[in-house]
Amino acid sequence: MRRLPKIQPNFVKITKFQKTENEVIKIIFLDVDGCLSDGGLYHSNGGEEMKKFNVKDGFGIQEWQRLGLKVAIITGKSSQIVANRARELKIDTLFQGEKDKLSRAEQILKNFNLSFDEAAAIGDDINDAKLLNAVAISFKPADALSSLKADVALSKNGGCGAVREMIEMLVDKNGMREEWNSKWL
Repeated sequence: MRRLPKIQPNFVKITKFQKTENEVIKIIFLDVDGCLSDGGLYHSNGGEEMKKFNVKDGFGIQEWQRLGLKVAIITGKSSQIVANRARELKIDTLFQGEKDKLSRAEQILKNFNLSFDEAAAIGDDINDAKLLNAVAISFKPADALSSLKADVALSKNGGCGAVREMIEMLVDKNGMREEWNSKWL
């Protein structure tokens, strides 16, 4: 039986990832369309809008929060579907219809008494660029805009486990793997 090689994420700016080795990431900023969802907008014949979310991403978010860490959603579009998903995942920090994600992130960090050195973010398009550049570690899904700069280019597409992949990497970076696994293994 032939063994397939293990797929490793592509580290775009590995020096920044290493630089933050001693910093604990305490909050993650999530974009929705193209990161938490697959970016598709599905419409029924009756005009109802739908989005696809990944249960692995959702479970990862819940476990991240179980570790006492924070999650904030900052998205450019407004949708009741996103509000419902945030409520389902017990994400209290949700901002929709945001044109300036960086300013909103600054406000959120101030409210939690945190800094960008304690933050990570995932984004997939040009409207995420300023926020990705400001955080300690930035991520982008495999199917993100190719010219978008991020510290880590993930192997998973948006809405297909990219957020979970990011969280798993941050758990390891934070040295929390044993605590992460303790409930399940």
